[in-house]
Amino acid sequence: MNDGIGFLIGDVSRMMRRRFDERARTIGVTRPQWRALVTLAREEGLQQGVLAERIEVEPITLCRMIDRLAEAGMVERRRDPADRRAWNIYLTDRSRPLLDRLGAVADDLVAAALDGVEDHDSAVLTATLERMRANLSTESPARETANG
Repeated sequence: MNDGIGFLIGDVSRMMRRRFDERARTIGVTRPQWRALVTLAREEGLQQGVLAERIEVEPITLCRMIDRLAEAGMVERRRDPADRRAWNIYLTDRSRPLLDRLGAVADDLVAAALDGVEDHDSAVLTATLERMRANLSTESPARETANG
């Protein structure tokens, strides 16, 4: 029986998440914490609610996560100058070496997953997945019509 592409993508994604979690735990970080840190590295100063949306966790979950990261000296909260009720989250200098270590863990994991795959095939796979992501990122006309 051949698995469909959606099943295979989901299965590989689940397996990579599990393997990353195993490796990141040895450094003392969870995958959701890593995702928060990487997202902040790309867009520092995000409001806490926006960060929760970006990494797809509930705001209360992110609040606890930011509490732990702040206690560890990895991030800091600063009042949003435009909205005194909101907090913006910033990386600290202490988080940069951790991000480098976790990036190396991720790179090693991808290399292990692609072991035996030719460079050309890897490039085609990447281009195909990027195209699929772009296709799924746009709103379909049928859905736009259905939502009025």
